[in-house]
Amino acid sequence: MLRLRSSFQDFDVAVFHDFVPPPSGGGHQFLRTLIGEFERRGLKVEINTISRSTVACLFNSFNYDAERLQALRRPTCRLVHRVDGPVGIYRGHDDGTDAAIEAANAAFADATVFQSEYSAAAHRDLGLTFQYPTIIHNASDPQLFFPAEGIGTRMSPAGRLRLIASAWSDNPNKGLETFRWLDANLDWERFEMTFVGRVQEVFVNIEMAPPVDQHELAALLRSHHVYVCASRHEPCSNALIEALSCGLPALYLESGSNGELVGRGGLGFATPEDIPGALEQLSQQYDRFRGAVAPPTIGDVADRYLEVLGITP
Repeated sequence: MLRLRSSFQDFDVAVFHDFVPPPSGGGHQFLRTLIGEFERRGLKVEINTISRSTVACLFNSFNYDAERLQALRRPTCRLVHRVDGPVGIYRGHDDGTDAAIEAANAAFADATVFQSEYSAAAHRDLGLTFQYPTIIHNASDPQLFFPAEGIGTRMSPAGRLRLIASAWSDNPNKGLETFRWLDANLDWERFEMTFVGRVQEVFVNIEMAPPVDQHELAALLRSHHVYVCASRHEPCSNALIEALSCGLPALYLESGSNGELVGRGGLGFATPEDIPGALEQLSQQYDRFRGAVAPPTIGDVADRYLEVLGITP
């Protein structure tokens, strides 16, 4: 687990975020991966504090100690706000979080990072404004999430195409309606499916697995063929990026940033009834879709963050 690091040392960049131990949600996983890439490049990173030498600070959405950031901020430290959401759309109700994020952005931020074009546009549509916004997608850890060799030519022992979905949160917007439909209607003579994570449902045909750490999740992803992303209003799904990084084409709900991330490496669906036709196309042209999978890389993503933070390694 990441620890608070001493302000008596010299550091290059600070990250303000309320980390929790893994297995945990996508924001925690991405920020750990980004910090790891910064440190691999020789940068010294401190967590939830700002030292005298620190030239830039990345603070995350609303998941940080705002009072501490206010107390420690200095004019010589550039503050960059990584914004999630809109949270009200994602959660399905507006509890004032998005307005609070906008207010914090106005109070602290020198620049803003949105995780997708969708997220930036959705905030604009709500009339919310942010300081000097830019778009940077998330990325996964390449030491964990990488493609398997030859999975495109291997079916299951029963000759079925293997589908997989994953979610840390049991928010119904993670795709519960779609998974219910699949469980009741998919041709189980031709397909297998595994759901990894939390869901408020007991499926009959979909195999269920509890939340697992990233090593186990990556291995599970590599043992399947197609990732099913049924989430609504996702600003930038880490689960989807992890699957793409393991070489899996995606079958995705046309909502949020899903299509923006998948590009040509999969097919979208508007309703569950569209899924059988999409799966048929994915099955028949599997190698073509797999060859088009091109997820963001942590190297490119870190370059973009360092540019916005104003740090030259």
